[in-house]
Amino acid sequence: MTTLLVLGSKPEPILPGSAAYDEVACANASGRSARRHGLPIPRFTVVSAIVTSGRKPANDLAVEALRGLQTGRLVIYPRPRPRGPMVDRALKYLRNYRVNPQYVRWKLRRIGYEFGEFAAPSPEFFRRTFETLCEHDPELIGLMRKKQPSTGLATLALGIVAGGYSRFILAGFSFEITHDYARNPLVDERGPVSAHAETDQAILRHLSRRLGTIFTTEPAVHEATGVPYL
Repeated sequence: MTTLLVLGSKPEPILPGSAAYDEVACANASGRSARRHGLPIPRFTVVSAIVTSGRKPANDLAVEALRGLQTGRLVIYPRPRPRGPMVDRALKYLRNYRVNPQYVRWKLRRIGYEFGEFAAPSPEFFRRTFETLCEHDPELIGLMRKKQPSTGLATLALGIVAGGYSRFILAGFSFEITHDYARNPLVDERGPVSAHAETDQAILRHLSRRLGTIFTTEPAVHEATGVPYL
C-alpha cells in the first residue's frame, strides 16, 4: 500500500508517524510546516497563482514562507479565466500578470524556491478533474462554480488522478484561513472560516464515500465531512 500524506498549512498539524506514509504532497506554503516538523521533501507541491499577486499581505506572507524551500514537482493552480467580452478579458489578463504561471515560476525561483519538474495545467484541466472525481454530481458542480476548491483539495485531487497511491492521509487541514507559518491578517477582516469551506467539505464527503481510501488525522476534517480517522 502506497500512501500519500497531503499536508495543509493549519497551525499545529496532527502528523502521523513516518511509517504511516510513503510520500508527502504540500499545498501552497505548507512546505514550511513540513520542514519544521522534519517531514521529507514533498514529492509535489501545488501553489495557487494568487500567492504572487501582491494583492493582500496574506499573499506576501505565503511567498516569504516559500523562500528557500524545495519540492520535487511544482504545480501551479491557476485562477479562473476572466469573463466578459474578449477585450475586457485581455485587459484583465494584462493587469493580472502576477498570477500568470510563468510569473509565479519566475518569482519562486527568485526567492530560492527549488523544484525539478514544473507544470501549469489549465483551469479547464482542474475543472474536468474535479467534475470527473465527483461523478458530475450537479450539486457539487454548482458549488464549484460558486467557489472553486481550495489548493489543498487540488493537491488531493492530483494525488488521486496520478494513480500511484492506494491511500491518502489529510493532515494540517481545518477549513480555516489560519496558517502554521504566520498569522493571517485576513482573519481580523473576515473571520477564520475559509471561503472554500462549503465546496471543500462537500467534495470530501463525496470522495470519502466513493473511494474509501481517504483518511485524516484532524478532528475538524472528520467532524465536518465524515472522513474517517487514520
